Amino acid sequence: MDNEIQLISDGDGLAVLGNATDVERFLVSEGLPSRDLGLQRLKSAFGTGAAAAQAGSEIAANSGRWVKLTQESAERVKRFGLMESKTPGVSHAMVGKPGSIKNWLQVEKGAGSFLSNPALLSGAAGIMAQLAMQQAMDEITDYLARIDEKVDDVLRAQKDAVVARMIGVDLMIEETMTIREQVGRVSEVTWSKVQGAPATIADTQAYALRQLDALAEKMERKTKISDLATTAKEAESKTQEWLAVLARCFQLQDAIAVLELDRVLDAAPDELDRHRLGLRAARQNRLDLISRSTERLVARMKAAAGAANAKVLLNPTKSPAVVQSSNRVATDVYEFHGRLGIESGRPSSEKRRWVDAAVEARDKALETGAKSVDAALSLGNETFDRASSVTGKLSSGIAERARRLLGDEEKRDEKA
Repeated sequence: MDNEIQLISDGDGLAVLGNATDVERFLVSEGLPSRDLGLQRLKSAFGTGAAAAQAGSEIAANSGRWVKLTQESAERVKRFGLMESKTPGVSHAMVGKPGSIKNWLQVEKGAGSFLSNPALLSGAAGIMAQLAMQQAMDEITDYLARIDEKVDDVLRAQKDAVVARMIGVDLMIEETMTIREQVGRVSEVTWSKVQGAPATIADTQAYALRQLDALAEKMERKTKISDLATTAKEAESKTQEWLAVLARCFQLQDAIAVLELDRVLDAAPDELDRHRLGLRAARQNRLDLISRSTERLVARMKAAAGAANAKVLLNPTKSPAVVQSSNRVATDVYEFHGRLGIESGRPSSEKRRWVDAAVEARDKALETGAKSVDAALSLGNETFDRASSVTGKLSSGIAERARRLLGDEEKRDEKA
């Protein structure tokens, strides 16, 4: 079978290897966007001698492209029946397309140069891990630009020395990444510039997480709606700033990991697989830590919105403000989660209009006697269908009283 190509997947991305024309045809036929895999960087892992010459010829004979696996593209790749390889966490397959058949089919004969060479396969997996992290770094850059938050400005505005040290580390990592791009590898001298950076980044990350935890604790201590409204507004304004700092920390940690893999590939290629898996586990631990802290803040904001909704009759101005701040914090957190690849829900609370709450109170009073209203908080994307459906049933007496009270409250707010 002609037009054979090799597929390698590590769960995050797909490497497509083979003749440049065949690789391009496969990607176009499958509708998969890609970027250059950078196979030439593997040559340094084989030193000199016959093994290096053979590896070099195999690298030269193949073109490589990398595809980020999304839910949709992962489903497309499944039909090629990728099988586990001896390289941990890596699966592979050979596919081809005969001239008379439109679809690409799995090929059982032959293993392909990369699939039969453990060192090459391990090196390709290391490069794939780097590309996945670089893709994540690009998405964080887009996130920071989209929220119009200059993380450097946020960092410089902080007087705390722990956060201030982050600026110098940021600049040094950017310099090292630039040298890497120009030279094509990370030498011992280049690595020495940033080898102490992870501790500073970790300190800054921990500090930012503590600030978010402090906001959550402050929300938990407030019981009066007026105090909740003030604290919720503060949380709304501060949350995005600290999320920006966390995003930058995560981006720099990925950059350090990219440099580490280059250094290991150059100095100890036999350890590349173990180091790659170790970095992946450490990265997931960081994601879990960030997820727990941010989810805790969202939970406290939800609870505050629930308390505000329960007292909306007595606080027709402050209660909606609490719910609005809660919604904005949740939106900021879940967009941040999406950029970092953290799976989470996207709940949305809905403000209760004073008249709607009065309607519900009237209906419950008619059904159960003089029982107090429990203004329900809606989570998720559902609206208060029940409240809106009964609005038309409002009796003229209660409706008129509700409107008068609401008008008086708004006048008092304006005068204040």
